[in-house]
Amino acid sequence: MDVYLNIIIFVFGLIIGSFLNCVVYRIENKQSFLKGHSYCPFCHHDLAWQDLIPVLSFLFLKGRCRYCRAKISWQYPLIEIFTGSIFLLIIKSQIPVSGLYDIINVIFLLVISSFFIIIFAYDLKHFIIPDKILIPAVLAVFLYRISFTDLDMFLNSIYSGLGASAFFLIIFLLSKGRWIGFGDVKLAFLMGVFLGFPEILTALFFAFAIGAIIGIGLILLKLKDLKSEVPFGPFLILGLFISFFWAENIINWYLGLLV
Repeated sequence: MDVYLNIIIFVFGLIIGSFLNCVVYRIENKQSFLKGHSYCPFCHHDLAWQDLIPVLSFLFLKGRCRYCRAKISWQYPLIEIFTGSIFLLIIKSQIPVSGLYDIINVIFLLVISSFFIIIFAYDLKHFIIPDKILIPAVLAVFLYRISFTDLDMFLNSIYSGLGASAFFLIIFLLSKGRWIGFGDVKLAFLMGVFLGFPEILTALFFAFAIGAIIGIGLILLKLKDLKSEVPFGPFLILGLFISFFWAENIINWYLGLLV
């Protein structure tokens, strides 16, 4: 039974991931993602249902548009798989779900994770964190914290957000925007409010660690140099998800080393 449930959750995540890809494209082109048919970004031919099956359509079509044969970005299947995996991890981490609060909590986590995935994909592609996604995400987290957490947890999340944001603001000001963008400052606030303390520290640690490893790798492969611009938002999102799912285990492991 668990296997079938996992498959259903993962497929649901794939479908949402397909929608998130649409949101990224529509925001880029200043179009509404609430209406209109899906179409090829190259020939603008309306896509049929068989062109829109998450991951499978990409594989069957060998990564090309059925109508104009233009190459389809690997972003589409990768974001679908990423979303499916995150949704599966979220629901598995919240089981058993019993009662209205648990249901609301799961819905909130799925929604806010979708915001983070959009930010991940958009910043990776355009080096920009769009306010039209960031601001609603902040409001959603605030509304949830105010409605479903106690005062101590709410204050913890606010202080964590302000602390993370202040840290990034200092880096932004010292580097005059060369090392990170102001969007990262705002994203750090959102992450802090969402994760709280000490989870935000784990997220930032892994964001910088992953960024350093990938940055060095790109330089060694001569794909980038020291002056190349690399978006930091995706690393922050990866650090956030690692912290959300495994921060407690990581922190306990680290503290165990100190004993």
